[in-house]
Amino acid sequence: MKGVLLINLGSPEAPTPEAVKPYLDEFLMDERVIDLPYPFRALLVKGIILNTRPKKSAAAYKKIWWDEGSPLMVISKRTHKAIQERVTVPVELAMRYGNPSIESGLRKLYEQGIREVFLLPLYPQFAMATTETILVLAEKLRQKHFPDMVFTTLPSFYNKKGYIDNLAQLMKEELSNYAFDHVLFSYHGVPERHIKKSDVTKSHCTIDNKCCVTPSKAHEFCYRHQCMETTRQVAEQLGLREDQYTNTFQSRLGMDKWLQPPTDETVRMLAGKGVKRIAVVTPAFVADCIETLEEIEMEAGSEFKEHGGEDFKMIPCLNDRPQWMDEMASWINQWITNS
Repeated sequence: MKGVLLINLGSPEAPTPEAVKPYLDEFLMDERVIDLPYPFRALLVKGIILNTRPKKSAAAYKKIWWDEGSPLMVISKRTHKAIQERVTVPVELAMRYGNPSIESGLRKLYEQGIREVFLLPLYPQFAMATTETILVLAEKLRQKHFPDMVFTTLPSFYNKKGYIDNLAQLMKEELSNYAFDHVLFSYHGVPERHIKKSDVTKSHCTIDNKCCVTPSKAHEFCYRHQCMETTRQVAEQLGLREDQYTNTFQSRLGMDKWLQPPTDETVRMLAGKGVKRIAVVTPAFVADCIETLEEIEMEAGSEFKEHGGEDFKMIPCLNDRPQWMDEMASWINQWITNS
């Protein structure tokens, strides 16, 4: 029998320091998130971050928390329900960090007699800290608890026509009555060394615009290339000129060199140059979460206005839009038919 496991990042169970601390511990101690040797990672996370960050993060979560719970969890549950209604095989939902866990999702499928599982990480672009860590953990759990299960994984869908079409249509609707001066495509940031670690050629990625547009097998796992390509295809569909949009990266942590340019600095720069109205879209996420609702809509929006901007439009994620649910279900149904 066949089944599907939808997997997203996860969320603390409440917007409190007590709930945020174990969530951050699990998240930041992942060696593919903070890729330092264990002693240094433990010193940084357990010795410093977990003593200061939970209170600040809990306050941020509290600002965006819905009556039903964490926005990411609420939207993910809606997505799960919508997908299940559109396919004929069992579908379960899991989170890489927190609950419901990947192990619990696989176990639910296993107990239903499912032995062929379609893993669907809810990340358009591949990155060590997102897709890779999901697949590594899922394989460890399979070997330990479910050795007779067989996995098929949806490849990164950053350039899949259905995803691009849905994102472009969403932006077209959101921008139809908005006279923007500039559009920011804000992607979640990663350290530059993650890009080089993911380079299967060990020589292609120089982290500049040239390597991202030069064909290479490295692109299959290159987060930066995949972000650039998502933007290029969407901008082409929308008819945006190159001077009308910018790619930026948000959510830096620590002193390492991260992908450039940073979203917060770009927002301030645009406002300082006299740009009055900007729209921001976050294509690294398919569900609104703390990074989109608090970091971008609230914090970046405030910074833009504080530095001279007049209007800041946050374009929502695809979330559980019916057209997007139809598209994801079509990928699952294709797998059911062809496998």
